[in-house]
Amino acid sequence: MHFDDRLATVLRLRADGAALGRIQYRQLLDLLGTQPSEARGPSVEAAYARLAELSAVIPAADRVTMLRDQAMRLRSPRLIATLAAAEPQLAEAAIDAARLEPAEWADLLPALPPAARARLGSRSDLLPLLADQLERLGILRPGLPASARTVEVAPPAAPFVAAPPAKPAEPAEDSIGAIVKRIEAYRKARSPDGHGEAPRLPLGEEHILQVPQSAAAFDFATNANGQIVWADPGVAPMVTGQMLAPPGTSGTLLAAITRRQPIAAGRVELAGSNSIAGTWRVDAAPRFDPLTGQFLGHQGRMRRWPSTPAPAAATPDSEADRIRQLLHELRTPVNAIQGFAEVIQQQLFGPTPHDYRALAATIAGDAARMLAAFEELERLAKLESAAMALESGETDVAEVVTSTVAQLAAHTGQRGSGFTVTATGGPCPVPLDRLEVERLAWRLLATLAGTAAPGEQLGLTIVNDHGQPKITFALPAALQARSDKELFEAAPGAIPQAIAAGVFGVGFALRLARAEAAAAGGKLERDGPDLVLTLPGLTSAAEHHSQAG
Repeated sequence: MHFDDRLATVLRLRADGAALGRIQYRQLLDLLGTQPSEARGPSVEAAYARLAELSAVIPAADRVTMLRDQAMRLRSPRLIATLAAAEPQLAEAAIDAARLEPAEWADLLPALPPAARARLGSRSDLLPLLADQLERLGILRPGLPASARTVEVAPPAAPFVAAPPAKPAEPAEDSIGAIVKRIEAYRKARSPDGHGEAPRLPLGEEHILQVPQSAAAFDFATNANGQIVWADPGVAPMVTGQMLAPPGTSGTLLAAITRRQPIAAGRVELAGSNSIAGTWRVDAAPRFDPLTGQFLGHQGRMRRWPSTPAPAAATPDSEADRIRQLLHELRTPVNAIQGFAEVIQQQLFGPTPHDYRALAATIAGDAARMLAAFEELERLAKLESAAMALESGETDVAEVVTSTVAQLAAHTGQRGSGFTVTATGGPCPVPLDRLEVERLAWRLLATLAGTAAPGEQLGLTIVNDHGQPKITFALPAALQARSDKELFEAAPGAIPQAIAAGVFGVGFALRLARAEAAAAGGKLERDGPDLVLTLPGLTSAAEHHSQAG
């Protein structure tokens, strides 16, 4: 049986920057959005806690954009209730993207805030099913947007008083001046920002009535000749009628228009006022009549062509950041592949032929190994860039090494190989968590035991040198022939291993062990035919505590 550990995998990731935080937030939405309503456990609670932490640092506009993605799946009543209690625009996006059963909506509706209930009443697909319940809750019709500006109500009219007798007519000049003033007052009352007796309702149409100072992007459509015939209202008067490829031009853009093909990253020069003049990037798709198949033109989006920025100074950890970003992007599809393979292998959606289940099990295993490899790569990148510290604690490294050798004896004994342990100086405490020490010990011992030849015994000496643990490993003959550089290098043509401590071979495993030792304040280096591991001890800390007592 394969266990779904995707949530735990996402929670183990460290979102050090804004981009990584957005990736983790989107992954949590995907996973929590498909969780069953009865899902509980430490991982689920930790995921909701992490979602709240990320919500505090990611702008609401970015979170709304993620929720409005067509690929978003929101089928968890708990997640929808959590999002509905957030900012109004986020609650609206969550209600619009939610896909629940009618019974789940009926249970969730009383717990929703009033604004979210009103938004729910605007969904035509749910209104017939929830009309009675919405009416009982006082939601008779969709409300205005929560972000709408307040409309001042005019004070009550004064009691009727009879008009005084009319005054004699003024001279002609005064009458004309009064008419001009009344016309100007009328124009102000009719303007979008006017505050007359009938101000405009806040229906969110301000962007249609305003022309941007400098447009950054807009949607458009062309006819079959490549002439713009429609655009966003704010820029339509300035771009309508312009040609994507004026006569006399050539290149891929003109070829795509002529051949009725999609346009990707096309370059267009628009003329006109400062708000639209300049170089634009065009991404568009061809449109065809659904009945006749006739080519109608292109429809897409224009964006300002980015100016070439000045080269930024390279930071020491930029390479590690790029590796971590790449690994984050690779984990998402691999997690998805693993999840679908487990669905097929476990027959969650119905009976599946055994051949397909066997293939799905193989794919799930391969995906698990890939995720383990990603974790090793990310751990090495973080350790070598000092972006990660090992967990502190107190562990006897001599005891951990001795117990690891005993565990490996079940495998090495069958081949007549193994380790000959010599320990002097008593316990060797180090300021590291036991799990960190066990990882380091297993990585070193399994790598060396896996490359040892049948019948080859390796010496292992553990010494407490005045409070500083020092462990000396004898290198197998297959590794002694390598140079110091090749020993810690993940090179092609790996040595066959009976026991593998990692996915990427001997050189990578030793390099990762060296990075772990350096992060702990020690070092791993070669000394002739031996490999020497030195770690900081706890002697000074113990003396300090004894003196304090």
